[in-house]
Amino acid sequence: MGNYKLSKEAENDLIRIHQYGVSKHGEALADQYYFAFFDRFEKIAEQPYLYQAVDHIRKGYRHSVCGVDTIYYRIKEDKVEIMSVLGMQGVDSLK
Repeated sequence: MGNYKLSKEAENDLIRIHQYGVSKHGEALADQYYFAFFDRFEKIAEQPYLYQAVDHIRKGYRHSVCGVDTIYYRIKEDKVEIMSVLGMQGVDSLK
């Protein structure tokens, strides 16, 4: 396989996560964390069935944890679609 595509929602998630990281940890660490996602996207695309299915969340979805965030994706034909990236960045607003 080896191909992946980011949904608009996933793109927005990455921007939000990066902005949160800059505000909490500084630009250098936020950049490092941001680029780790793309390394994980490559791994997912190379071995999409390596990661757990989460049909109880949404049928056909799988997920992979990256840092404190979780990547949700689906396999469609010969491409991995990264659907969203969710995680801890919203926890502060719950306090």
